[in-house]
Amino acid sequence: MLLAYDNYAKYSTSYLKELAELAKRNNAFDTELYNEYNVKKGLRNKNGTGVLVGLTGIGDVVGYRMEDGNKIPVDGELYYRGYGIDRIVSGFQKEKRFGFEEVCYLLIFGQLPDKDELRDFQAYLGDNRVLPDGFVEDMVLKVPSPNIMNKLARSVLALYCYDRSPEDNSVANIVRQSLELLAYFPAMVAYAYQAKSRYYDSKSLFIHSPQPNLSTAENLLYMLRPTNEYTRLEAELLDLVLVLHAEHGGGNNSTFTTRVVTSADTDTYSAIAAAIGSLKGSKHGGANIKVYEMMENVKENVRDWEDDEEIKAYLRMILEKKAYDKSGLIYGMGHAVYTLSDPRAVQLKKKAEELAKAKGLEKEYRLFNAVEKLSPAVFGEISGKEKLLCANVDLYSGLVYRALGIPRELFTPLFATARIASWCAHRIEEIVSGGRIIRPAYRNILGWKEYVSLAER
Repeated sequence: MLLAYDNYAKYSTSYLKELAELAKRNNAFDTELYNEYNVKKGLRNKNGTGVLVGLTGIGDVVGYRMEDGNKIPVDGELYYRGYGIDRIVSGFQKEKRFGFEEVCYLLIFGQLPDKDELRDFQAYLGDNRVLPDGFVEDMVLKVPSPNIMNKLARSVLALYCYDRSPEDNSVANIVRQSLELLAYFPAMVAYAYQAKSRYYDSKSLFIHSPQPNLSTAENLLYMLRPTNEYTRLEAELLDLVLVLHAEHGGGNNSTFTTRVVTSADTDTYSAIAAAIGSLKGSKHGGANIKVYEMMENVKENVRDWEDDEEIKAYLRMILEKKAYDKSGLIYGMGHAVYTLSDPRAVQLKKKAEELAKAKGLEKEYRLFNAVEKLSPAVFGEISGKEKLLCANVDLYSGLVYRALGIPRELFTPLFATARIASWCAHRIEEIVSGGRIIRPAYRNILGWKEYVSLAER
């Protein structure tokens, strides 16, 4: 029983702590009830596969095949509108082009653009990169945030007020809104970071106007850097990061969030802001920051980065919850779907090695490679059983961002800049082919109670 608030007035921390304990106590229940009622916790089946809740033609994630109810590991594959990501990447890289805009067109409109269509699409984005009049001053600089994802979500919601028809959910209007969001995101991310640097880190403020003739990756580097300078290799690598993060099936948390909120018949800005809130979480888009922080910890505690035995010993300490954040997790290793390999990590690793050589970070690259190579064996030693544990895309993205000089508070916002294409594509697909509000069921485990009057409690 809680004591009267007056007794806690001077000790609000104690009062809130007791309320928190009350909230925890009355919201906890035996997790075995999930099995008793056959509840798919986290929308996952018992074998770890996802519960099938919808259909999509946008993306596909393949990490295993099913035979007689058993998961058979296979090399990971990722498809955008039926095209393998490996073929897409090799296609634009072979022609020495940036690929993100082409991928955005593919995801949203369902087909690869020809030369004229791609040129017109790039030109449209270029013509719409500048944020609405007064937006930077009123929405970004006057109300800075210490978290760029928080600022990004608020900025997206604020765009509602600048839209001439924000509630029109016709496909034509949503396409317009989607393309404007694609065009705006680099500036919103860059300016949110600049405002945070100025007002929270006491650094100089640089507000560079986006350039209509530059790609999304080039514009990001142009606006984030005080000198506007970047190399072709740097832009190519950031473009690859955007391409690899652009889509990952309808079941990932932020994309599913987009579809759930869209199914309620809300506006585009509310749906995308909700997706940003999902991606911000440390179990989703924020995971890349956890990898970065863990690897910084490894670098500090492993004296010889070339010594496999010393690296294994420290990884063992991490898994035994004796080192780093005591979670027992090696971040950047393992994935919910991929088993033998993550195709995004495979692609990014190739380019990361190239950039590491150009930046003099070969030794650091080899350390990341050692963590990827040694983690499965260490896990097996501790657990006593074999487990397929492949590197996921987050392992090498941190190294890439470090080589590009991108601070960690921008890791997840850059993820959002890539994923906005997929969110918009799934929103359109949900409106065209869904049409029914998504409403799963929850089983109530608490019995009926008789109401007790206040005087009798």
